[in-house]
Amino acid sequence: MMGRSYFVTGTDTGVGKTLVASALIHLHAARGARSGGMKPVASGAFLQAGQWCNEDVLALQAAANVALPAALVNPYLFRRATAPHIAAAEEGRRIDLDHLAQCHTQLMQACDVLIVEGAGGFVVPLDERHNSDDLVARLGLPVVLVVGIRLGCINHALLTCQAVRARGLPLVGWVANLIDGREDQAEAMIESLAQRLPAPLLGCLPWSPGMNAAQAAARLTWPDPA
Repeated sequence: MMGRSYFVTGTDTGVGKTLVASALIHLHAARGARSGGMKPVASGAFLQAGQWCNEDVLALQAAANVALPAALVNPYLFRRATAPHIAAAEEGRRIDLDHLAQCHTQLMQACDVLIVEGAGGFVVPLDERHNSDDLVARLGLPVVLVVGIRLGCINHALLTCQAVRARGLPLVGWVANLIDGREDQAEAMIESLAQRLPAPLLGCLPWSPGMNAAQAAARLTWPDPA
């Protein structure tokens, strides 16, 4: 467990990546690890006490048990909630993978476990040539996949798994998150995914608006020994 970093991605945007990432930070902190989070790129900001903030970043910081510089936790924050490369171009900025890698290295010096949350899905453009999977491959991070259980999620999950494996990265586990309280085939979908995904199911999160990181962590397991 010590000195490890993991990347949390999702089958789409809005599937609960931040909740799962925060829960994993909380889970490792409860085991006594110096546990922190990183959101390399965040889109969608609001003003709080005169500072531009992002809800996902604040959630990761709240779950951590180690104080980390905000500029390292979230190197790139864009105001509009849209695809990172579009938001960056709108503000006349560029996302530098070298800078992101340097921030990650510095965070690892302060953490035993670092949970890195992506933006959107696994292959999200960061500029005209690079996608988020390029960053994950460069850092060599094992991947945790959050599957938002709804119609279409089986295809999205299997395609994401293929993309992860195509980059030579291990899929260490996946989390089923019931994001549609009206879905009456959730159990069948989860069973189908469990049969097809080559990684353990780390836990199922029920339809529960307002669930916090500690509550989610109580429903997750972790394959690494404590």
